[in-house]
Amino acid sequence: MTRVAIVTGGASGIGGAISRRLAADGAAVAVFDINGEAAAAAAAEICAEGGKAAGFAVDVADRTAVETGVAQVGSELGSPSILVNCAGITVSGPFLELDIDTWNRVLATNLTSAFHCCQVVLPEMVAAGWGRIVNISSSSTHSGVPGMAAYVSSKSGMIGLTKVLALEFGRSGITVNTIPPGFIETPMMRGALDNGVFDLDRQVANTPVGRIGRPEDIAATCAFLTSEDAGYITGQVIGVNGGRNT
Repeated sequence: MTRVAIVTGGASGIGGAISRRLAADGAAVAVFDINGEAAAAAAAEICAEGGKAAGFAVDVADRTAVETGVAQVGSELGSPSILVNCAGITVSGPFLELDIDTWNRVLATNLTSAFHCCQVVLPEMVAAGWGRIVNISSSSTHSGVPGMAAYVSSKSGMIGLTKVLALEFGRSGITVNTIPPGFIETPMMRGALDNGVFDLDRQVANTPVGRIGRPEDIAATCAFLTSEDAGYITGQVIGVNGGRNT
């Protein structure tokens, strides 16, 4: 049976790696991204490598856009039984300079988007009696990061949402877990480095395995959590961080 997976923020970075890995493992992947051209390009790359994928321009902070996108996935690929909530943005700056519009934008993109996607997709998973949801949170929730109040708050909310959904839907054959990535080589991480939020050498020195993580590290864990073999794992925070947080 070919599973249909939706990956939000699936065109690049960690989301892009997850899209490619799930497709390589046999899933038909719906790449959701606010950048429609990037979503189409990512899907085309997967198809060129022998996988099955389609790109969709979806602003996951917009409930109507999510509903429309999921309906299109159903028509083009089939009913989704895997959902990976990976879309996210980061904004850095002193807390007292954080305005409400920025706060709302970060929470809408990073947290409320997962609320929308889960609410839209879960009824189909319940009807099928099988589903896998993986929420990409952040290792910043373990210790906090100065100047990133909105981001850390939104990703902390992802962990809470994960635990509640795992309890509510476990008896329906649905598992819900979260991966808080460590220091991963992505465009978002590079932007934080350029803005002086992190120091690269210090981050590597603080990582027991002695290297920056790769998007593929997260994708590999996500692939397992969305597999049949992970059916007894739910409500868990699965750190992939090179030993930075244990």
